[in-house]
Amino acid sequence: MSETISLQELVKLIKKKMLLIIGFAICSAGITAYLSFYLISPVYEAQTQLLVNQKNISEENIWAQMETDLQLISTYNVIIKSPVILNKVIEKLSLQISEEELMNQITVSNESDSKVVNISVRADELQQAVNIANTIAEVFQTEIPNLMSVNNINILSAAKIDQSPNPVEPNITLNIAAAFIIGAMAGIGVAFLREVFDVTIKTEKDIENILQLPVLGMVSSIPFEKEKKSFHKT
Repeated sequence: MSETISLQELVKLIKKKMLLIIGFAICSAGITAYLSFYLISPVYEAQTQLLVNQKNISEENIWAQMETDLQLISTYNVIIKSPVILNKVIEKLSLQISEEELMNQITVSNESDSKVVNISVRADELQQAVNIANTIAEVFQTEIPNLMSVNNINILSAAKIDQSPNPVEPNITLNIAAAFIIGAMAGIGVAFLREVFDVTIKTEKDIENILQLPVLGMVSSIPFEKEKKSFHKT
């Protein structure tokens, strides 16, 4: 058989090996679904928002103060994940984790030119994520006047527990869809390799390719039952 395969032959191969390809895809999706439902622990996320806004400022200084608040936000983002804040959060909630572990659970972000800081916390339990997020906001609001000699932090929105919470990880639908596609691609690869490395002669076209000679005729095999009946008649 030829060592190369054309696009048209590949399409024919896919149609021919469709059951194999679908089998790979279904098996891959099934294994991923089992892992996602039963073995991978769900991860929940809670979010609280802080507003950086100085109180009791005069009208002539309002624009200058707003610019100062915006410049301080990048500093606040670092302080929120610093040991000064995280140690107090761990102590207050009696968490059995290290600073590094807690830091990895926290994401601090804000939109460009926005005075709102978002604190997102991920944990295995939603209640724990909510408690950590709210405690971080409270501790940061309490400590920032001592650290920066400013009092411009307000809790805009506290984290809450939804009645029907959905975990952010694993994304079961996305995982199964990706596994189905990857499984189908693996099936196509296996079918392609089997076809390329299969050197057995199956059709007259294989003979033409090997011998480089045209096929002039074919001798069909006679089924044994028909051959036996023909012999008895004679």
